[in-house]
Amino acid sequence: MKILVLGAGSIGGYYGGRLAQAGADVTFLVRPRRAAQLQQNGLVITSAYGNFSGQVKTISQDQLKPDWDLILLTSKAFDLDSAIEAIRPAVGPDTAILPLLNGIAHIERLNKEFGKERVLGGLAKIVVTLTAEGVIAHLNDWNYITFGEQNGEMSARVKYLQSAFPEESVKAKAVPDIMQHMWEKIVHLSSVAGATCLMRASVGEIAQVPGGTELMLHFLNTNAAIAGLEGYPISADFIAEYTRLFNDVSSKYVPSILRDIERKNAIEGEHILGFMKDKADAHGLDASIHRLTWMQLKAYEIRRATNRLTEG
Repeated sequence: MKILVLGAGSIGGYYGGRLAQAGADVTFLVRPRRAAQLQQNGLVITSAYGNFSGQVKTISQDQLKPDWDLILLTSKAFDLDSAIEAIRPAVGPDTAILPLLNGIAHIERLNKEFGKERVLGGLAKIVVTLTAEGVIAHLNDWNYITFGEQNGEMSARVKYLQSAFPEESVKAKAVPDIMQHMWEKIVHLSSVAGATCLMRASVGEIAQVPGGTELMLHFLNTNAAIAGLEGYPISADFIAEYTRLFNDVSSKYVPSILRDIERKNAIEGEHILGFMKDKADAHGLDASIHRLTWMQLKAYEIRRATNRLTEG
């Protein structure tokens, strides 16, 4: 397959880089500054699963033609509009689009823009960041990517993609129930993001606070109830896994949204906490903590937009 990766940042750089490392035909759609950085230094990944450094192919938007088999879409959710326009010239009649965005709402938008038959469901479970030097730093032992056809078919393209990733550095899995997996991901992410953004602390630091674990479990149980009411029940094993995490006082887990706040960057608050707040309201569940956290994130965005974050 001829694969186009939108950007060479943290998520796209890691998964696209691992595909290139394994010999797949991968090209990165990047802006001139990142293209120059990649030309000079190559794509660099540091990870407990093996480092990688090598030259990769890049392309600019004005060079795109609709002849790609797969487009890996790894933008932030708030950049979805610009990401759609960036990849539009590359989408041909047989192109598959695999978005690895946080949340779920983007699937409906991509279906509308490109047709449901072209859009795969997908999610990444990893903690990775792009350093100021352009290095993709893998920060934990998660290295999962899960994807599938929305109609549940185990198609040739998802089977190929599963086989294209190197097993030693990526746990890639094609599944027939990708929307179930995506709902599990947003239950996990909105629980961790909600608690850590509200408390401005890691999971382990919150667990050390009296009532901290209970706060995280409140988010988890409410979000699991939302998923069940949406038709995607959450298993007891899933709840047990995150209950153990939320009792782990040594956990350094900080989701990307809190790292973005600490760096004074734009955030995906509306796409994660806002989405789940609205779902809780729609199903008549207690959304008070979700609403408080969402309000705090909206206030952050207002303060950031008025350049007041640097005032001491």
